Amino acid sequence: MGDGIDGIDASQAAGKQAFATDVTVRFGDCDPAGIVFYPRYFEMFNNLVEDWCAQGLGASFRELHLERGLGLPTVHVETSFIAPSELGEVLRAELRVQKLGGASVTVSIRLAGLAGEDRVRASLALVMMDLKERRAVRIPEPLRSRIAAFA
Repeated sequence: MGDGIDGIDASQAAGKQAFATDVTVRFGDCDPAGIVFYPRYFEMFNNLVEDWCAQGLGASFRELHLERGLGLPTVHVETSFIAPSELGEVLRAELRVQKLGGASVTVSIRLAGLAGEDRVRASLALVMMDLKERRAVRIPEPLRSRIAAFA
């Protein structure tokens, strides 16, 4: 992959388990031309991370934030906007773990049309943080082993 986000090639991605879900492009996601206004993709990325935590890792944001006092904010993002997406389309959103550190996890995100054509690719660095102390903390077990299943 190198240092950029332009991509995970198929050989790198093939061996990794992806978390995937469908995303409908809604009216509120679009500009007057009927295509996704680029900041809305960042909301889609966050929604995908939230769904991955709840469905893929078994730890909802509610549990993490309100019960455990932990957050998983994005601290770095790189994005390539490849092709526009239009109102009413359904996109396939995929998340794969690229790197798992002590307190951080780097994920790649791909949004594609249903025919498989890339629309957006991104790399996000997420850091586990203690919300009260406002500092990074080690990703706790068994969450760490669940994350590793996507790497």
